[in-house]
Amino acid sequence: MTSETPPAGPSTPAGAPFDAVLARWQLEVDGEPILTTTGALLPVRQAGVPAMAKLFSDDEEKTGAALLSWWAGEGAARVLAAEDGAILMERAEGRRSLMEMSRNGCDVEACDILCDVAATLHRKRPHTPPSTLIPLETRFGALFENAPAFGGILPSCASHARALLASADDDAGPLHGDLHHANVLDFEGRGFLAIDPKGLWGARAFDFANIFCNPDGADPALRIARDPAIFDRRLMQIAKRAALDPHRLLVWIAAWCGLSAVWFMRDNNRLADIPLEIANHALSRLQALPRH
Repeated sequence: MTSETPPAGPSTPAGAPFDAVLARWQLEVDGEPILTTTGALLPVRQAGVPAMAKLFSDDEEKTGAALLSWWAGEGAARVLAAEDGAILMERAEGRRSLMEMSRNGCDVEACDILCDVAATLHRKRPHTPPSTLIPLETRFGALFENAPAFGGILPSCASHARALLASADDDAGPLHGDLHHANVLDFEGRGFLAIDPKGLWGARAFDFANIFCNPDGADPALRIARDPAIFDRRLMQIAKRAALDPHRLLVWIAAWCGLSAVWFMRDNNRLADIPLEIANHALSRLQALPRH
């Protein structure tokens, strides 16, 4: 669950912030810029081929871009060119949407696709991953720092996160860090591929937790992730598809939802209700599901 600034209006010069890379990479503007809290995106064409130029100054975005390059197009969008603070990547033009699948009765298919993409991203590779990847211990700092003050179920989420991070995990490796329905897009002949990684390092089970928070929203018609029946079906489906212990997956869901809620609560954002409700699902089921 992430939020972005709306696309720039018609009065925004389409290529202005991108002038240098437009010239350097011989790009043609092919749409309106999209401004985000950490950078900007611009649809372009290079020698007639659709692509997306991305500018950023945030360290997390730099780390994510390095991981995207490292994946070399396997399970993720291919990086076509890169320099400090900018990348050019292939653009998704397919019409299929995992969010729309879930909203229209095809959530099983959408979750299978997410698991398949995750499996490709987590595949062992012979080359060394970027040295800048962020450890999960660092990522969870906001939860550990804020859980006592915010209270409620957050101290329990924090306790579960600490236990997970303290346990040995042979599956540790590079992680997307924000894998969900809106960050896996249809690249047509190349299939569904991930975009916008955060560039983390840790247990692969972490990358499946955010799936359980999406899609959802304030509109009652969009209450998909929070539906208890959907939650239970997803738990068994994803645990089996990803070869994960359901109990351990529940603990990661509770930990991730606590962290997500803290981020929203620090901004006084009512969307915190979504991960808090899903964390409650996970915590309640932990009491009933035997540990393996």
